[in-house]
Amino acid sequence: MNGFQLRPAAIQDDLVFARDLTRSSMLRYYIRHDLLWLDEAFDVAWAGRENLLVCQGTEVLGFVSLSRDSRALYIRELHMLEAWRGQGAGAWTIGQVLAMARRERRGLLRLTVFKDNPAQALYERMGLKVVGEDECFLRMERSSAMDA
Repeated sequence: MNGFQLRPAAIQDDLVFARDLTRSSMLRYYIRHDLLWLDEAFDVAWAGRENLLVCQGTEVLGFVSLSRDSRALYIRELHMLEAWRGQGAGAWTIGQVLAMARRERRGLLRLTVFKDNPAQALYERMGLKVVGEDECFLRMERSSAMDA
């Protein structure tokens, strides 16, 4: 048993952790794709989403940030501390979010990933397929149905 848990993030208390983790994980992609990172944009997005910390006991391993529309549950951010990457926490978190989509009767789980982000392989292993792309991003989704 891995002992992973999700717990709601405190809007203000956990914001700095999440912003710093996202910036450190994503800044190289922003630079490579000539995009501008703005702390303020992250903060505004954080305030409008459901944010959950991925924990093991009292240790925070990372976080996932979610939004919804009538058809889909969207993973907007999913980041683990470097020491926890490749340890199963990301796959476990995606499984939990997929179960959440099922419970909420949302037919799809969706996310967007930089084309050159190796996390894409994890998403594919978790059953997400590329359904669209633009200059630097892939749009991925999967059905939330049990047999998908």
